[in-house]
Amino acid sequence: PALAHFSDFTEMMRALGYPRLISLENFHTPNFMLVSEVLLWLVKRYEPQSDIPADVETEQDRVFFIKAVAQFMATKAHIKLNTKKLYQADGYAVKELLKVTSVLYGAMSSQGGEPAHLPEEDSTKFKFDLGSKIADLKAARQLASEITSKGAVLYDLLGKEVELREARTESIARPLEINEAEKVMKIAINSVLEEVQKTKDMLNNVALDEANLETKIEKRKLELERSQKRLQTLQSVRPAFMDEYEKIEEQLQKQYSTYLEKFRNLTYMERLLDDHRRAEQEMFE
Repeated sequence: PALAHFSDFTEMMRALGYPRLISLENFHTPNFMLVSEVLLWLVKRYEPQSDIPADVETEQDRVFFIKAVAQFMATKAHIKLNTKKLYQADGYAVKELLKVTSVLYGAMSSQGGEPAHLPEEDSTKFKFDLGSKIADLKAARQLASEITSKGAVLYDLLGKEVELREARTESIARPLEINEAEKVMKIAINSVLEEVQKTKDMLNNVALDEANLETKIEKRKLELERSQKRLQTLQSVRPAFMDEYEKIEEQLQKQYSTYLEKFRNLTYMERLLDDHRRAEQEMFE
C-alpha cells in the first residue's frame, strides 16, 4: 500500500507540473528539505500570493514552517494535515502530501479532463491557480448570507401583508380632498423657501466673513513689515553702552587671570605647609 500511495503521489506531482522527478529512494531516510520544498510548491500552486516563510535552517524554523503550512491548508482548503508525520519527512509524510496533491489533482482534472494521459511537456506547461476560484467562493458565500437575510425580511413583510392590504385599500378608497392637499403642499413649499432663505443668509455671512478675514490679513501683513523694518534698524544700530561693556570685559579677563595665579600659589603654599607640619609631627613622634 505504501508503494501504491507513493506511485499515486509521483504521478499526481508530475501531472501538476512539479519540475523535479521524485523517486522512492528520496524518502528511505528523512528528507526534510525535499518535503519542505514540495509543501511550499503545493502552497504556491494553491495560492500564489501566500506568504509562507521558506526558511528551514534551524529546528525552530522547521516547526514554524510545518505549523504555518498546516494552518494554511486547514483554513484555505479544509485539509487536515498531521504535523508530526510531515516533520518526520519520510514515507509517512508522503501520505500527508498526498492529501493536498489529491485535491489539486482532482480540481485540475475537473477543468482539463484526464491529466494522467497528457504528454510530459504539456503537463509541465499547465498553470493551475485557484485564486480566482477562492474569490468566487467568498463572493458566493456573501451572496448566500445576503439572500438568507433578505428572505427573512421578505417573509416578515409578507406576514404583515394582511393588515397592510386593508390599510392600503382603505387609503385608496378614501376620496382625495383638494383643500387639504393644497394646504399640505403650501406648508411644504413654505418650508423649502425657508430653507432656501437660510442657505442664502449663510452664503451672505460667508462673504462677509471672507471680507473681514482679508482685511485682518492685510493689517497683519502691514504690522509684520513694520516689525521687520524695526528689527533691521535695531540690528544695524550699535548700543551706546557696548564700548564700556567691552572695556569692563577686558578688565574682567585680567582680574580672572590674576585670581587664577593667586589661587594656584595659595594651593601650593598650603600643600607645603601640610608637608612641613607632617614632617614636624614625625620628628616629634
